[in-house]
Amino acid sequence: MPKQVTNVASDDALTTIYRLSHDEHEDVIAARIAERLDIKPASVAGMMARLRRDRLVTMDEHKRIHLTKSGFARAEQMVRRHRLAECLLVEVLGLEWWRAYEEAHLMEHSISDITEPLIVERLGNPGTSPFGYPIPGGPHARSLSTRRVSDLGDGQTATVDRVYEEEEELLRFFDREGIRPGQSIEVMEAAAYRGTVTVRLDGRELVLGMEAARRIWVR
Repeated sequence: MPKQVTNVASDDALTTIYRLSHDEHEDVIAARIAERLDIKPASVAGMMARLRRDRLVTMDEHKRIHLTKSGFARAEQMVRRHRLAECLLVEVLGLEWWRAYEEAHLMEHSISDITEPLIVERLGNPGTSPFGYPIPGGPHARSLSTRRVSDLGDGQTATVDRVYEEEEELLRFFDREGIRPGQSIEVMEAAAYRGTVTVRLDGRELVLGMEAARRIWVR
């Protein structure tokens, strides 16, 4: 059986660590991994032990988890294939934007060294995913913004860089309201005491909860 089909659990853990640390600039601890993967902490502990044995991750004195060089390379390969699958699903197959993350997750493990170049050629070597994330190894590599809509003050205007891709209901909300990469957003009122941010986009106002505002990165 091809290797890329046999290590699903390990790949999911490595890509979760990659997304938390590289994409979201968060400290990675076992509890966060368990929450993202929706598995029990005890299962994460066993998984981390295996990944440390295989020299794919390390753990520091504060229990923070880090990818090793080989762990990062493996995670980056899977993230690349996932984001290429998202592009294929949306741009070629016409899948609804908000469905792409979950469907691409099913596909990423079956993309091989043979089929990946064919997908890249068919897509024209895209640089970003439909959700605004850079595709590792793609053209026009850029740094990821750490600013979120929740960081903006009254009257500030920014452009959506990327949106959180792992929650389908949130993506459906973003899709319905037209919140996508490249969209201009102006903050009308940031009301921390109410836990809301009122924004203007496409000439209309929209009230976002602070949690949703934290899932939109801007430039």
